[in-house]
Amino acid sequence: MKVSKLGSDVRFSMKWLIVALAVCITASVVQGASQSVAWCYHAPTCNDTRWPIIAAQFCNGTRQSPINIKSANATVDGNLTAFTFFNFNSTTALTKIENTGKTVKVLLASGVGVEGGGLSERYDSLQFHLHWGNGTAIPGSEHTVDGKRYPMELHIVNLKSSYNGNTTAGIADPEGLAALGFFIEAMSGNETGQPASWKTLTSYLTNITREGDSVSVASGISLDDLLPGVDRTKYFRYLGSLTTPNCNEAVVWTVFKEPVKVSKDLIDLFSNTVRIGNSTSQLMINVFRNVQDGELPVRTSSGSRPCYSLGLIVLILVLCRS
Repeated sequence: MKVSKLGSDVRFSMKWLIVALAVCITASVVQGASQSVAWCYHAPTCNDTRWPIIAAQFCNGTRQSPINIKSANATVDGNLTAFTFFNFNSTTALTKIENTGKTVKVLLASGVGVEGGGLSERYDSLQFHLHWGNGTAIPGSEHTVDGKRYPMELHIVNLKSSYNGNTTAGIADPEGLAALGFFIEAMSGNETGQPASWKTLTSYLTNITREGDSVSVASGISLDDLLPGVDRTKYFRYLGSLTTPNCNEAVVWTVFKEPVKVSKDLIDLFSNTVRIGNSTSQLMINVFRNVQDGELPVRTSSGSRPCYSLGLIVLILVLCRS
């Protein structure tokens, strides 16, 4: 009788031990799953100050983006030559615009890409998205230059062509992705609805006010149209990371020096039109990661300015006098 009772007690204990282990394992899996996705910009429990905990594998790494670029410390690199842009002039390259709940993203058609500019190979352009603060009143670019933050920043995300669309392989490669960053600055005058390409782009915002909303983009504007006036031979280069979790350190960053000029009314549309959730949730504002600690090595192109040797200058002066 005592042995029987002991066996019964053991079976009872084992049963509850198995239940306890199952609960523990389930909780761990759920927590791990939520940590990989539960990030935000707006709440103290999940904003960028918490990302090194939420996505600890990379977000507390050693080459995190964005950074403050100190122009005086950037090293001139003669290998940072002009880019070749493929189908940036295509008026059918922008296919769909969507509200992700974190940003506004535009998907790009196949065949759009970039090479040159010191990149190791051709990269395929997948999408572009934007980061902003709260209109022009509170700037929200991710990168800063000599401490200056611009109202907005546009990122074109590109993947090595050799990966054939395999982004998993891309984020495992220290240079698998190439991001092109363009600052957006308000025009100095009282212009409205300018440039026309940005007026067209922002006209879609009323159709994607809620998270998950998306709509097709009609033909008519190109990537070139959205980047008027930018000398794309003048840029900074450094190796960094994605600026959202999981913050994979897989990005060759190109940050262009000259900003895109957009009228104030169009910049303001981003922060007073789209929302982070449903139609009653808060407006999407301050959707940017703050600059990260540490100074990563930054290189700079020589731009389109000619570089003359002393001998050539002397020869020019002699010819001018003769």
